[in-house]
Amino acid sequence: MAAEKPVLVPDVSQRDIEIAYSFHGADMLLFGAILYPGGHLPQGESPADIVVVVKGPTQSILIREKEKVAGIWVNADRLRYRSAPSFYAIASSRPIGQLVDDRTRAIYELGLDSLQLSPASNAATAVQDRFARGLVDLKRRSGLYFEDPHAVAVTDGVLYRARLTIPARVPVGRFTAETFLIRDGRVLTAAVRDIDIRKSGFERFVARAADRSAIRYGLTAVALSVLLGWGAGWIARRV
Repeated sequence: MAAEKPVLVPDVSQRDIEIAYSFHGADMLLFGAILYPGGHLPQGESPADIVVVVKGPTQSILIREKEKVAGIWVNADRLRYRSAPSFYAIASSRPIGQLVDDRTRAIYELGLDSLQLSPASNAATAVQDRFARGLVDLKRRSGLYFEDPHAVAVTDGVLYRARLTIPARVPVGRFTAETFLIRDGRVLTAAVRDIDIRKSGFERFVARAADRSAIRYGLTAVALSVLLGWGAGWIARRV
């Protein structure tokens, strides 16, 4: 039976994205083919749908909830997540709710409301849900989380393509582009491609220095700030 399943052959237009000072975002094309057993489309079956999910590296993140007290906004409750994706984009040929049920969506994390965010505390379910909605809303407004239910085009039931935008504020690291083939509410097969997003030029030098020699980098930054401040003051006194 496993041999009768179709096979996905996915690819991306850019597997390596370099971020320099002039980086304003990038358009990424995700495309591929569906290889059916025998080399032909199955007869009498409904058309298959494609869902593409691009995820960034997970990160620990602290969400604070603001509350208005005596006319002043202050930090109130907070919740930390151990492993939230730094970037999440989902594109599909039809709305996810029309393709699979809620259980399947939760298993494969298909959709912003199905992310497994791993809270670090045993807060009540209602509290977790409230903070999860707040996290998704913040990430969505910053362009780091988004979904497009009509971004995937399937041609002749075999070829597919989708175009996603990588924002300028995208974090660096190893990303994954996972493609799902869905028919009649079931995920038939999936395939993954890796994408590397990294800094280049002077930005890469600074990032590597801060990561590998944090103390030396901090002392150098402080010394440079003092030197520049002294230089600016000296120039001002001479003018």
